[in-house]
Order: sequence, then C-alpha cells, then structure tokens
Amino acid sequence: MKRIACLMGLALSVVTATGQQKPHYTQYILNQYIINPALSGIENYTDIKISHRHQWAGIQDAPVTTYFTIHGPLGKKDYRTTATSFDVPGENPRGQRYWEEYTSAEPHHGIGFQAINDVTGPISNLSAYGTYAYHLGISPGTSLAGGFGVGINRISLDASKLDFGDFTVDPSVYSSGVLNKTRLDLTAGLYLYSADYFVGVSAQQIVPQKIDFSNNHVGLKHGRTVPHLFGTAGYRFLVGYDWNFIPSVMVKYVSPLPVQVEVNGKLQYRDLAWIGAGYRYKDGFSGMVGLNVLNTFNVGYAYDYTTSKLNNYSKGTHEIVVGFLIGNKYSDSCPRNVW
Repeated sequence: MKRIACLMGLALSVVTATGQQKPHYTQYILNQYIINPALSGIENYTDIKISHRHQWAGIQDAPVTTYFTIHGPLGKKDYRTTATSFDVPGENPRGQRYWEEYTSAEPHHGIGFQAINDVTGPISNLSAYGTYAYHLGISPGTSLAGGFGVGINRISLDASKLDFGDFTVDPSVYSSGVLNKTRLDLTAGLYLYSADYFVGVSAQQIVPQKIDFSNNHVGLKHGRTVPHLFGTAGYRFLVGYDWNFIPSVMVKYVSPLPVQVEVNGKLQYRDLAWIGAGYRYKDGFSGMVGLNVLNTFNVGYAYDYTTSKLNNYSKGTHEIVVGFLIGNKYSDSCPRNVW
C-alpha cells in the first residue's frame, strides 16, 4: 500500500500543476546552459556536459534525471594576439591579471542542443531542444546574451507500473501499455555577464499545454504543464592570490508553488579544483567538489541532504556532472564566462 501511495503521489505531482514539473539541478552553477538557452556559445570552445542525478536515494521510484548538452560559438574570433594574452606558467589564471585583461564578447552567435530524460515512478519526461543565442558587448567589460530554444517534450505513462496486485486499477489504463503525449516546447532567456558577476533570467515550458493520456476518457482532465521561471546571479571575489570565491543564488517560480530560493558558495583553487556548499530554503543542504583535468575535461559531484520529512526514508541525493572542452583554443582549464 505504501508503494501504491508513493507512485500515485509522484505521478500526480508530475502531471498536475501542484508540483515542479522540470528537473532540479544542484550543480546549476557548472552548467547554467541547462536552464538558460542564452548561454549557447558563450565560451570560445564547444562545451559538452553529461549529468546523472539520483534524487532521494533509497526511496523506490524516486526521480532520476540524466541529461546531455552541447553548445558552441559561431563566428567568434580569437583576439589573443600577444604573448601576454596567454596564461603565464606559475601564475593563477583567475588571478588579478584575469580581471585587468578581461574584455567583453565580440558580437557572435551560439548554437546548442540539449536532451533531458527525467523519470519519476510511472511517469517519464523526455525533452530535446535546439538552442540559439546572440552575444554582444555592451561596455568594455560587460556582455549581454539573449537566446531561445525550440524542441519537443514527450511525457510517457508506463501503465504496467500501475499493477498493484490486489489493488484494482481501471483496466482501460492498465491495458494500454505505455501512453505517450508529445508536444512542442519553448524556452527563452537573457544573460548579463562580466569578469565580476553574472545575472540571468529564463523561462521553460513557456506555452502551457494540457496533458491527457487517454483522449479524455481516462486520466486527469485538468492536468497541464505550467511555465517555470528562473533567476540566477553570482559574483566572483579574488581571495588572496590563488583562490576565487563565487557566491550565487537561484530563484525559481512555478505556479502555484511559493518562490523557491537556493544559495550556493563555490571556492576555487586557481583553475584546478573547487569545493562548494548550498542551502535550499526549507528543503536541505548540499555539498559539491570538482576537478579540472588539463584543458579538456572536468568533473563535479554533489550530495544533497534533505531536511524535510523525506529524510526519514531517503539516503540523500547524488549528482555527477562530467564536462569536455572541444576546440579550446585559449587552452583554458576552466570557463572564463560561466563559473
């Protein structure tokens, strides 16, 4: 009976407007592109990220999210033309000289692609988007990017998971196998960035649409997708010679839920490694650690500890993000514009 209640509760939270319908990401600071298409092509290389998140480990049929993203610039030229434009051996690449020599982006386009698979109990949500952004320097050290994404969102109900033995389920649902609903989806965003700070706003599921798995004969007649609004901001501080400290905040609004707020702090040693911690209001704490391997590969791991009643059953949330830098002509070991 507990499994029945859990599955039905998870399913209802996905297909109605009473819960968050898009995945949550603890390490959003490592890949803001996943929530804001304006970051398409923000760096001088092709950025690839692969992530897997197991939420509330220990609870059967709890959310599991996997994503793949790739994006890069179009027509972005390499303007490093002098010897001092490149990293000096032994010097902190994100030290004082980084601030002194940072310049805003030359006008350029960016394109990308992202695929996200989010599974919660009998409900799975597979999304795929192509994205576009345009970047423009608005002052010597500040840039503004605007972007959008167009794709599809396929929500599936695996009716076989509704077989609870002695518990009776409407046969017209159970006998239907996997029921699918595919629809067009839109995202959009703006991103303001410099050497010191970033501010972003974005929206997902811009066009609300009805969800109905059975042509109005069976299911939730009032199920629908709702827009998700995000606001992010962060600031970079130079701490001593070798360290950067980056506090950041993410504000999320999903009607009719109250505004959700998450604060994070990331302490980075040179361009080699980082540790961080976060707090999600009335939900829990998180810790993360990461490493840059040369100028081609990076990895980050996060663990969430929930302070809600789910803590009585959950063993925490695990999330890993692996990144690859393709065509990194500046030989940067860590991003210049996405922290």
